[in-house]
Amino acid sequence: MLIVHFVDTLQEKNMSIELPGKASAVVIGGGVTGSSVAYHLAKAGWSNVVQLERSQFSCGTTWHAAGLIGTMRANENHAKMAEYSMSILRDLEQETGQSTGFRQVGSLSIAHSEARFEELKRVASMNNAFGITQVNMMTPGEVKEMYPFLETGDLIGASYVPHDGFASPVDVTMAFVKGARMHGALCIEGVTVDDVVIEDGKVVGVTTDHGDIQTDYIVNCGGMWARHLGKKSGVNIPLHACEHYYAVTEKLTDLPEDLPVMRDHDKCAYYKQDAGSLLVGGFEKKAVAWGQNGIPKDFSFDELEGHMEEQLMPVLEDAMERVPMLQETGWRKFFCGPESFTPDDQFHIGEAPEVRNYFVGAGLNSIGIQSAGGLGKALADWMTNGHPPLDLWGNDIRRMHPFQGTQKYLEERVTETLGLLYDNHYPYRQMETSRNVRHSPVHEKLAARGACFGEAAGWERPNWFAPKGVEPKYEYSFGKQNWFEYSASEHQAARENVVLFDQSSFSKYTVQGRDACRVLQRICSANIDVPAGKMVYTHWLNDRGGIEADLTVTRVSENEFFVISGAAVAGKDLDWLRRHTPDDAHCFVNDVTNAWSVFGVMGPNSRDLLSKAIDTDFSTEAFPFGSVQNIELGCAIGRAGRVSYVGELGWEIYLPVDQARHGFDQLMQAAGDEGLKMAGMHALDSCRIEKKFVHLGHDVGDEDTPLECGLSFVCDMTKEIAFIGHDVIAKQKETGSWKGKRLVQFLLEDPEVVLYHHEPILRGGKMVGHLTSGNYGHTLGGSVGLGYVYAEEGVTPDYLAAEPMAIEVGGVAIPAKASLRPMYDPSAERMRS
Repeated sequence: MLIVHFVDTLQEKNMSIELPGKASAVVIGGGVTGSSVAYHLAKAGWSNVVQLERSQFSCGTTWHAAGLIGTMRANENHAKMAEYSMSILRDLEQETGQSTGFRQVGSLSIAHSEARFEELKRVASMNNAFGITQVNMMTPGEVKEMYPFLETGDLIGASYVPHDGFASPVDVTMAFVKGARMHGALCIEGVTVDDVVIEDGKVVGVTTDHGDIQTDYIVNCGGMWARHLGKKSGVNIPLHACEHYYAVTEKLTDLPEDLPVMRDHDKCAYYKQDAGSLLVGGFEKKAVAWGQNGIPKDFSFDELEGHMEEQLMPVLEDAMERVPMLQETGWRKFFCGPESFTPDDQFHIGEAPEVRNYFVGAGLNSIGIQSAGGLGKALADWMTNGHPPLDLWGNDIRRMHPFQGTQKYLEERVTETLGLLYDNHYPYRQMETSRNVRHSPVHEKLAARGACFGEAAGWERPNWFAPKGVEPKYEYSFGKQNWFEYSASEHQAARENVVLFDQSSFSKYTVQGRDACRVLQRICSANIDVPAGKMVYTHWLNDRGGIEADLTVTRVSENEFFVISGAAVAGKDLDWLRRHTPDDAHCFVNDVTNAWSVFGVMGPNSRDLLSKAIDTDFSTEAFPFGSVQNIELGCAIGRAGRVSYVGELGWEIYLPVDQARHGFDQLMQAAGDEGLKMAGMHALDSCRIEKKFVHLGHDVGDEDTPLECGLSFVCDMTKEIAFIGHDVIAKQKETGSWKGKRLVQFLLEDPEVVLYHHEPILRGGKMVGHLTSGNYGHTLGGSVGLGYVYAEEGVTPDYLAAEPMAIEVGGVAIPAKASLRPMYDPSAERMRS
């Protein structure tokens, strides 16, 4: 009776809803994410913000979230967002008077395997380097004292974050809603957005079941429904729901109210005190996808029948061993509800490349409560200022590719990504689901030669090659993995002989038209108004001087240019090109990635090999560094470009995909028995890091300038058409401010320690930065890392030499050599020989 009366009341209320005719922005979705976005937009001064929820606030997935608030993150900007998400909870309570239920009880992560303990130590060290949250390592005895109900006999150790905790998801949502209304937003329940109205590629409004609203901005925070709504507008938002489980015990009289949240990652479980009961949740390794036929429109505060016996019961069986008192405790609730997950376990944020002013905030991967505050603030700042407030490329919706939004891809992939949240995050770990989507034309030929493939942007790429008799399969660890020596031999061959890299996954674009040169001159920091046949290494900068792209541009003819970039950034690059091409410009951009294959022939003997295979003079006089020429490789017609990402003499061979297999065979035939070695992406990376060549997304991004990373030469300050960001770079040059932040190369003195990324940089025992990337330098004889060092007095060779330098790895300081110049071939003589 009460339920029927409530439904009738809600229906009557909905019948009387009157929507405004116009809004500055429409936020679609009334979960914690949408409510945070509405609050932050209104607080930022956006008038007439409208938030629309199809049913009731928090009714989709927010209401059944566990409400964990954690601040340890895998990168610095995520840590900043998580810290803000936590701090805003206190502020909301004071501002609105609405409780968020936040309890700062701390969080504990236990380890009963060496691999897990190593990961916890590395993550603790990394987060302490960020200087945002404090992570302490604990002994099993200290864990027992803090969590007396825990079985600790098999524990190795744990990490502890004192200021973590948990909150009430519904209360947090309603606090955001109340705050948004206090700042003038209209937050309305019972209104379904049917579609987004688009004209000339821009948002102009929304249609709903209660009328239309004109608006220039929308934010799709539709949660499980976000993908379906995006499809209506041609916007790709890859996410899919999975079954997600927890169980709640009967009341436990001895349960402390300040019991820390506890995570047992190896057993896929978390534990939290829940109103006098213990809640045990699972992140099972193989999840079950849900909603393959779409999410019901009337889904509201609903539960799923789920697969309790197969999915939840194994987690609870382990829980009864970890917390023995559960063996004598009754269970009052077994719960299954849907949560949205993305292909890479990263939430989606930003402006969709398909439609202007169509913003996305969705796919929170079961960390919505602890992320919503930071995400809402970041989106509001992004929409207000026209750019993200932090480097969020790892979450930017533009990173997603069209194939990743297909039903088959998603429903397979999310069965893996849910569990990966709690599985070991080993370096170089490869996804196992939704593979073999994109292949190089020579894929089978590489497989026959022992390639172990990794995935990047859907491409199957050789990461390393196994010798005969060895299975090309990863064996993961935090040390030197099973492929270490095989990749070392590839690295050595690149330094001493000749190797072939299949780089066909590189993104490739043509920019054509009589205004192509003028458009690119504005976008590129370097001067690309060069003779045909010249390749130019350049950056694309934003108006803050930050690096948006790191790539090469080749002039093919007067009105045609060929751009080569990284495999993962095609969506971002193409969006950037199109945004900065004036509407009236005679300039046309095309993605030709799938039309061209690329073979990198690199090493001191590359000239000899290519001279046998191709009737072209490859001498420096006839074929200087940075030049591109048309070639014939057997019957294949293509181009050769003299360039190197490994720091050795070499050429990239560009062939049409239909002729790539033939061209590959011609190179193999020319090589004969002279030692051409297949090499993978791991060797490419270990070579480039020895040479201090940067990697976009790790070493450089939209918060780093060319001066800070040591690449000032890519900025032509005198060309007639000033590039985007010119004035910022000019000011940095004038003031010397860039000297306070510089990219430094490090070489560990202990050859057994392995670097990956984000390890703290120590100078005289004090933290001065953290690494952005790391790999093993087989030629230099130890692990090599790149990272920014910060110093008000300026980072100079004297500064680096004045105090002992070290890199902290898992809490241990490892002495290191430091250099602003590349330690390998600092004068770049080898690749220009």
